[in-house]
Parts: sequence; C-alpha cells; structure tokens
Amino acid sequence: MKNKIIVWDLDNTLYRETPEFHDLMDQITAEAAIEDLHLPLKIDEAKAMVTESYRTYRDGGEIFVRKYGVSPKEIFDAYHKRKEQHLMPIVPYEGLLDKLENLRCPQYIFSTSSHDACEAILKHIGLFNFFEGRFYSVEDFDAYKKNETADVYLKFCRKIGANPQNCLFVDDSYSNLECAKKAGLNTIRLCHGKPNDKASEYIDYAADNINECLDLLGNLCA
Repeated sequence: MKNKIIVWDLDNTLYRETPEFHDLMDQITAEAAIEDLHLPLKIDEAKAMVTESYRTYRDGGEIFVRKYGVSPKEIFDAYHKRKEQHLMPIVPYEGLLDKLENLRCPQYIFSTSSHDACEAILKHIGLFNFFEGRFYSVEDFDAYKKNETADVYLKFCRKIGANPQNCLFVDDSYSNLECAKKAGLNTIRLCHGKPNDKASEYIDYAADNINECLDLLGNLCA
C-alpha cells in the first residue's frame, strides 16, 4: 500500500489507558459536571452516571447533555480543562518515537481530546515535536465526538488533503472505527489483548498490541 497515510487516534492508542487512569477520567468528568456545570449531584452519583453514559452512549458526558440539557461543548470543555491537569499517571510506550520515525507513511493524529489536551498529552509522552502541526481534535471541526457520524472524518481528510481511501486509521474503539469505515478510511483496530474480531465489517486489520500494530503498519507502508 504505497502512498498511504497513517491516522492515529491518541487516547488508549498512542498511550495505554490503564483501568486506574480510566477511573480517574470518570472522576474528573463527574467533578466537571458538579463543580463547573453546577449540576445538583453528589460525586458518587455523578460518577455512576458517567459509567452508565459510557455503557449506553459510548461517551462519558452524554448523559448530562440528555438529562440536564447542558451543551456538548460545555461538558467537553469542562472535562478537558481538568484532563490536562491529570496526565501524570500516563506512562509512555518505550521506544515509540523511534518506531514511528521508522514508518515510511506520513502520519497524523485525529483525537476526541481537545486540541489543548492533545498538545499536553503529546508533550507528556514525548511525541509533540514529531506530530507538531499534524495533530487535530474533533473540536477543530466543530464536533465533540468521533462516533456519531462519518462526516467529521471526511472533514479531517479534506483538511489534510487526503483521499479517505488512502488513509489507515488506527483506533481501539469499535464505534470510532465504524464511523471511519463509513467515511471510506481503511481501519485498524488496536485490540489491547481483547478478542480480535477481524470478522467485523468495520475492521480491515487488527493488532493485539502497539508493537504488533507498528509491524503491521510497516508492512502496509513498505
């Protein structure tokens, strides 16, 4: 697949979200709902709602949008301002920069994190200089999710001047991959040891871990 473009998801893809970090993100989503959006909830109640929201809507803040009428932008902004301050638990993959530099395809990031949060995370994991000027947030396209519509992927491809069919999109989330596939991108699921459902109509390739994914991309871009 010569002349391909690699499009990386960021969260839980270019770094691994541990259960502890995911729990911390649930906590700060709940805190954002109470302290920043002033919703009449106790912290345990709000955190349980975040868990329910992920299970039902595949998004931790959606339940507050639906039940309390807050705008998607409000919960998105409040959560990500807090997220930027809680990155210390993230442990970078060892040697990832060298491995990315060895790939022969152009590389971009397309993330559900805010643009500022992306920058902070990339600096934390040592990849900011490599991706500087080539990382994008959904908010750059007036959106707050990657799993609602294919349109945001088409906007991203137009921004970088790429044909969707030339893009290899790497993500751990089925719902994101589903929308990307509908937009015409080739999809790679980073499974993190979970069942490898290559039979899914939305998954073109799958890898159990980041090193297997990098090897796959090396072959696809050779």
